[in-house]
Amino acid sequence: MPTLPISALPIPNLEAQAHSQQLRALIQTKISQNDGWLSFADFMHLALYTPGLGYYSGGAKKFGAGGDFVTAPEISPLFAQTLAKQALQVLAATQGNILELGAGTGRLAADLLLTLQESNQLPERYFILEVSAHLRQVQLETLQKKLPENLMQRVAWLDVLPTHFVGLILGNEVLDAIPVHLIYNGQLGLCERGIAFSDAFVWQDKQLTAGNLFNFLRDYSLPHDYLTEVCPAAVGLIHSLAQALERGVILMIDYGFSAREYYHPQRHLGTLMCHYQHYAHTDPLMNVGLQDITAHVDFTSIAHAGMDQGLELSGFCSQSQFLINCGILEVMSQVSPNDMACYAPLAAAAQKLLSPAEMGDLFKVVAFSKSIDEPLIGFLSGDKSHTL
Repeated sequence: MPTLPISALPIPNLEAQAHSQQLRALIQTKISQNDGWLSFADFMHLALYTPGLGYYSGGAKKFGAGGDFVTAPEISPLFAQTLAKQALQVLAATQGNILELGAGTGRLAADLLLTLQESNQLPERYFILEVSAHLRQVQLETLQKKLPENLMQRVAWLDVLPTHFVGLILGNEVLDAIPVHLIYNGQLGLCERGIAFSDAFVWQDKQLTAGNLFNFLRDYSLPHDYLTEVCPAAVGLIHSLAQALERGVILMIDYGFSAREYYHPQRHLGTLMCHYQHYAHTDPLMNVGLQDITAHVDFTSIAHAGMDQGLELSGFCSQSQFLINCGILEVMSQVSPNDMACYAPLAAAAQKLLSPAEMGDLFKVVAFSKSIDEPLIGFLSGDKSHTL
């Protein structure tokens, strides 16, 4: 995705500008009610998830060619068809169900169910936990369009995590959309960077001297003039998933690094990024409600969160390695290279999913298991758990 200077970004139309202004007014009120300052995590939550106005809760198209970014399931069914091999192993071992967190457009759910049906190993239920009412409707329409009635009957949406779950919990590009706190180490020492309002949204730092954020980052000895992110809510999510999982596997796919890379001295501006109409930029205070705001994932903190709750860390590797272990090349071999109409788009999709210059190395896969004895096939080769 190309990165543009702010001045070169497309200008929202008048309807989008009016939508954004509504959300800006609401956030401005929240700032006033909170003594003139909001943490960036609170700002990000409002910008993304305010009902009817936030980026993920409003009606604009987010995914695919007409949206702001493309996820792996949108590129090609090849992603789900390969991931299905790992799902099959977990379903065979648990006789359980699948729970997908934040299912996007529903493409992954649809393609996964169709592939599992071909293998005669369907879960009784395919649960989707989705916080956005708008995206629930998009998912419903996608699934109704792609699935026969017998598969549609297996899909159910949840409002909260189940208390006892057996099977596979799956999250593709979920962790990167969880609101983060911004931390700046400068002349005053560790500070939390938040949002104030003075004719416009502006950055404002508050000194950190105690608390969870301070304790977490104190161990990293951050360099001077250094900006980064911390995501306690992602840790909280893993804790909740661990408590919900009775037997099975949690599989999370996202872009990010180990802590050693995440908090490297050269990464002094952090990883926060915005996505608007297939352009990337670094200003979350503009186009509020119209653009995605994300941060890379600190997979070390995610790994520790799972293990702290008694889960086994079952694997950590690049998306490329995971998909190769799961047989993406074998899936491709089912289509003849001589059939260019079918094979060419398949090869182009594989290039995006596997290439180090595309998604192959930046995206990582981490898995936790509970009461599962056999090694997971997605990590049989190239497991990098030791780097976390």
